[in-house]
Amino acid sequence: MEKYVTKTIVVGVVSWTSAFVIVRRIFPKRSFDFCNRVVSTLHAILAVTLAWLSIEDWRCPICSVGSKSSPQQMQVLAVSLSYLIYDLACCHFGERVSLDNTVHHLVSIVGIVAGLSYQKCGSEMVATMWITEISSPFLHLRELLKELGYRDTFLNLAADILFAAIFAFARMLVGPCITYVTLSADYPLLIKAMALGLQLVSAFWFFKIVRMIKRKLSKRT
Repeated sequence: MEKYVTKTIVVGVVSWTSAFVIVRRIFPKRSFDFCNRVVSTLHAILAVTLAWLSIEDWRCPICSVGSKSSPQQMQVLAVSLSYLIYDLACCHFGERVSLDNTVHHLVSIVGIVAGLSYQKCGSEMVATMWITEISSPFLHLRELLKELGYRDTFLNLAADILFAAIFAFARMLVGPCITYVTLSADYPLLIKAMALGLQLVSAFWFFKIVRMIKRKLSKRT
């Protein structure tokens, strides 16, 4: 792994941790989970923006299959890797420890580390980061609204529906296409396994989200 990538990861972990401490001081009466979700929202916005800026050819964002990852792509991935390391640790200190979330973090971490080590699959991994993070602000907004006193309101339902719609489009329509491209390319087996694993986790979450939306809509009617 390149030296500048390692440095970005270390600085990133320290920066996300510092951001969490600052948010805790700004909102001393809010829960641990609330503050962590604020940081997670900041990361999601940053990750989507960096992924957007790293696209080299808008006519075909992932056409450079099999090519070496660019330094910009590797730095973008390093920033998200540092966040995932921070968030994995933070979730185990907080109240929202879950097996599926832990598996998602581990699969993502191993996949990004493999991509950075082999210096391949940059376009596909940045695209994957974009589709996985594009729905995250609405995921966290749902929970932030609940703690702010908007549970079971129209505003909270709107956030639920927006999250579900964006998640379904990104992970169940665009995601399988990127997974197919990754599995079809001449990439190391570890990268292919992590791509398939992430898509399976996304499918599992999709069915949970569908059940959640059906339950909430039936509750309101």
